[in-house]
Amino acid sequence: MNMKKHKILIVDDEPKIIRFISANLKSLGHETAACSNGPEALETIDSFDPDLLLLDIMMPGMDGFEVLRRLRSFSNVPVIVLTARSDSSDKVQGLNLGADDYLTKPFSLDELFARVNAVLRRFEGRTAAPSSTSSEIELGAVRLNLAQRRTWLGETEVKFTETEYNLFVLLIQNAGKVMTHEQLLSDVWGSEYRDDVEYLRVAIARIRQKLKQIDDTLDLIVTYPGVGYMARSGE
Repeated sequence: MNMKKHKILIVDDEPKIIRFISANLKSLGHETAACSNGPEALETIDSFDPDLLLLDIMMPGMDGFEVLRRLRSFSNVPVIVLTARSDSSDKVQGLNLGADDYLTKPFSLDELFARVNAVLRRFEGRTAAPSSTSSEIELGAVRLNLAQRRTWLGETEVKFTETEYNLFVLLIQNAGKVMTHEQLLSDVWGSEYRDDVEYLRVAIARIRQKLKQIDDTLDLIVTYPGVGYMARSGE
């Protein structure tokens, strides 16, 4: 499959890692830029306008978590965090802050390409025309504009990341039906993620939290423990 060329920003304080990732992504035809610290990365995002960010967590000064926290206040650009293999809590914290995926160091080229391709593929569909006839879906107080990829709850716009948006649309389009973990993971993340339930739990929690900030009486997404999730179809 010939993927289109993307702009990828690599943020890491180790020049070796930057060279390794950059050379290999360029070999696939991608354009890369690199930053060695958080503040520089946040500035570069505006000028470089990347399609994907590879963000190291352990950096002196401003760490990757803080970069991610600030980034998510103004941008939905997909992010893969780079974490040390020893610390699995980094992975969860990264996902909680709105990362789309993670790579544990040291990683192989195959892992790097697989993660990058999976995340880019997830966002390739962004400009695709909606499959339903109408570009708007309404469910109770929720309104989705599929053409603009925007979501409102009442009069207030909900700011979802790309992954959260894709997941929310899938649930709303299937309101009243229980969607299994495997279905949701395969459709939103890709078939190779079908057993990574943690991704799904974190994304659902973030969606619920964002809806609750606007209307704390709304109980839209129902959990079926061990099975999956459903969006309520009625008011």
